[in-house]
Amino acid sequence: MSQKVSLSELKDQELEERVIHIDRVKKTVKGGDLISFRALVAVGNKEGVVGVATGKARATPDAIAKGFDKAKKNLWRVPLDGVTIPHQIQRRVGGAIVLMKPASRGTGVIAGGAVRAVVELAGILDILSKCLGSNTAVNNAAAAFECLKGLVDAQRVAELRGRTVEEILGEAEPSLDDDAYGETVGVGSDEDED
Repeated sequence: MSQKVSLSELKDQELEERVIHIDRVKKTVKGGDLISFRALVAVGNKEGVVGVATGKARATPDAIAKGFDKAKKNLWRVPLDGVTIPHQIQRRVGGAIVLMKPASRGTGVIAGGAVRAVVELAGILDILSKCLGSNTAVNNAAAAFECLKGLVDAQRVAELRGRTVEEILGEAEPSLDDDAYGETVGVGSDEDED
């Protein structure tokens, strides 16, 4: 299950920072127009830790710096299944709906815009995703971040269900008990030809 991570836990790990989108916002007041900037940013270590935030200020560099500070305080560890996600997930933020599916090795990141940035900073190399509904970068990034926060690894699901990881993943062979299924008859045996 995803869990919140503090910056001090990462110690010497370098966080990569990425500006996803910058908006120029205008507010009309009695004395004229106030222009400010909103920066959507993401940070991650490409090893399963990612954070997303927005920063607002009167100047673009200040908005970006504020965004990075907020994103570093909002870091989450994402459970990964190798280089993809453990299961399909869909989340909605505002009018934006983001659908994410695990992909086989070598598929690459099939994602657009804001979702691609968030997924790459989390360290996911193979994923299929689709943005449904609104195409707003802020809401799509937030929905992608909620998807990653909602992921649960197979071990946690096995604990909750009281089963083994192999049973959850479908890798365990069901035990064929002779009492439950009757006598086992071999194919092509001479004894059955009467």
